[in-house]
Amino acid sequence: MSIFNLKTWVHYYVSLLKRLGALRFSLILAVAIICADSVLQVFLAHYFDEPLDIVDVARSFILGGLITPWAVYFLTVVVGDLEEAREVLDHTVNKLQVIVKNDQQKTIALESEIIERQNSQLQVEQSAILLRSFLDTSPDLFFHRDLDGNFVGCNKSMELLIGKTEKQLIGANLFEVFPEGYANEANLRDQRVKDTLQEQIQEHWMHYPNGRKAYFEVRVLPLFNSLKEFVGIIGFGRDITEYKKNQDILEKASKEKTTFISTISHELRTPLNGIVGLSRMLLDEKLTPQQVQYLKTIHISAITLGNIFNDIVDLDKLDRRRFDLVREKVELQDFLSDLQSLSYIQTQQKGLQLEFIQTGAFPHVIETDATRLRQVLWNIISNAVKFTEQGSITIRCRYEPGEINQLSFEVEDSGIGIPNDQLDKIFAMYYQVKGNANVIGTGIGLAISSQIVKMLGGKLSVESEPDVGSTFRFSIPVQVNQDKALDEPSLPSIKPLDILLVEDIELNILVARALLEKLGHHVDCAMDGAQALQKVSEHSYQLILMDIQLPDMDGFEITQKLRQIYGGGLPPIVALTANVFSDKEYFIERGMDDALSKPLGVDALNKVINKQFLLQDTLPEIPQHPVLLAEKVSDSLFDEEMLTDLLEFIPSDVMLDNIALFEKLMPDYLQILDSNMIAKDKEGIVNESHKIKGAAGSIGLKRIQKLAQQVQSPDLPAWWDNIDDWVTLMKSNYQQDIDDLKIWVTEHKS
Repeated sequence: MSIFNLKTWVHYYVSLLKRLGALRFSLILAVAIICADSVLQVFLAHYFDEPLDIVDVARSFILGGLITPWAVYFLTVVVGDLEEAREVLDHTVNKLQVIVKNDQQKTIALESEIIERQNSQLQVEQSAILLRSFLDTSPDLFFHRDLDGNFVGCNKSMELLIGKTEKQLIGANLFEVFPEGYANEANLRDQRVKDTLQEQIQEHWMHYPNGRKAYFEVRVLPLFNSLKEFVGIIGFGRDITEYKKNQDILEKASKEKTTFISTISHELRTPLNGIVGLSRMLLDEKLTPQQVQYLKTIHISAITLGNIFNDIVDLDKLDRRRFDLVREKVELQDFLSDLQSLSYIQTQQKGLQLEFIQTGAFPHVIETDATRLRQVLWNIISNAVKFTEQGSITIRCRYEPGEINQLSFEVEDSGIGIPNDQLDKIFAMYYQVKGNANVIGTGIGLAISSQIVKMLGGKLSVESEPDVGSTFRFSIPVQVNQDKALDEPSLPSIKPLDILLVEDIELNILVARALLEKLGHHVDCAMDGAQALQKVSEHSYQLILMDIQLPDMDGFEITQKLRQIYGGGLPPIVALTANVFSDKEYFIERGMDDALSKPLGVDALNKVINKQFLLQDTLPEIPQHPVLLAEKVSDSLFDEEMLTDLLEFIPSDVMLDNIALFEKLMPDYLQILDSNMIAKDKEGIVNESHKIKGAAGSIGLKRIQKLAQQVQSPDLPAWWDNIDDWVTLMKSNYQQDIDDLKIWVTEHKS
């Protein structure tokens, strides 16, 4: 420590004052000042060589005595202030230390709270991620909408169903997302939730973007916040298509079982009535006692068996049945003779008069389902005999040739008749005329007969007056053998054309394009009506091949729009159709210039092109009768003629690639077809089976094409009853047919 450090001496001086006190410090300070002054006087006297005067020494004492009190007072005040300041400072320091300590404790607590909050937030985030993952991996639908009906969120399953991401969906309302029909139903359901604040459950058919339909059970609930305020709607949807499918299968199995029992009992009762009648007639003959006993046993057994059949039907009634028509060649005169004989036996049993009248020149052979026709007539005649106690039964048969050949029947009786208020009910299943004591049976005969006549192409009707009699009548179209049409001679070929192919099935496009380009034509394609209209506006084509069934509009609508826009400045428009039973005139009447069947054939295509582009006087005479677009599909697996033609123009490797593409597409086609069948969506079934038919036909799978043709033809008799069998056959056969076709193509490589 330096002796010249003033600050040190000051601290030492103040410390000494505090230790000694003011009085003692004053005495010591006075002595120190006097001594210091005396020493200074002695030094100065000696230094200047002057004598030391007592007065100078006294002056030192006086000076020390005067200065010391003031100096001590000043220092005391300064020290006191400093001490007070120190105490204040110490107190302040202590308070600051307390504050710092408290702040440290608060900081520790705050840090702990922050960490706790961070952990809680992390747990919330992890829970949210877990919940989101759960919702996104769930096969069930989830959605959240606000009170205005706008989407707030959804899961992945909902995104797949709608075909939009959650980001695209947020803010959209029901009518912007769903078809109008479903949107209206959902809007009403949501309104019930808002009104009642209760869960609502509905079942809906919903459509995926690829066309597949699924049956969902949708549960919609009110959503409340932490303050228990109603803030929106949440919903969950479970796919119960398999449940619906199984339910339909069970119902169908039950109905088919009942139908089988009902049909068998009715079918067997017809010959059974013959046994009863003949056995009764034989009992009137002269027979031995043993023969009489045998006949009585036969007679009673037949009656008992008939009653058993009636009981079976009564126990297992059904509101629909299933029949398959089997058309065959029928010798008409033999059929009518048998009908007359059976009628005579029945009328003779009750002593009734029979009139059997034939009008017109009957053909020798017709084509119809003779068994079903006989069943209808036998049923009507049996009813006429049953409800006629006396009088006559008149049966009239009439044949009317024409564009559509008609075979007509009337059965008139003089029986009890039917009240007017029940005439429109007698063709209902199980209905029996009220107030008739003669009614025996189940009431299915006329219902079945009416439906058979409808399947045959006619309508069963009745006129009746109580106590006068009834007349049942119907007419059915029949086919009579006709000479085959002469084959048209081949026509010369024409120069290559610029062709627009309007077709929506990729496989059909591949096959048709390959064939047309091999023939030298240039081909441009449009996959829907909008593309077709645009391409025609941008390019001049020499020929338009127009598919009929397209995604946005049918071929007739496109043709009509083109003719409205361009008038007579259009090239020939030729319809492409997979309907093997269509008449060309049908397409021409609706605006087409001609028609071709799919898949395209070289000869048919060349004939149409020559017909449209060569002068009419160079063409051979065209037959006046309607020309079918294609022959009826045979039962063979492949269209070998078409495949042989294709292999002349298309490499076998390309053909095999086309087959592989069909094999890849078929499972998706069938899945969508199944969903439409479960939903009983006729339009969806027709559209999807049309795709299958077109795709199968383009690679020559004739059997699959034929089955798909049947599935897409709801006008066929008993279509809905048979469609499951057709689809099942398609599913079970298509893979084997594909494998066989691959082998066939490989073996027939050029």
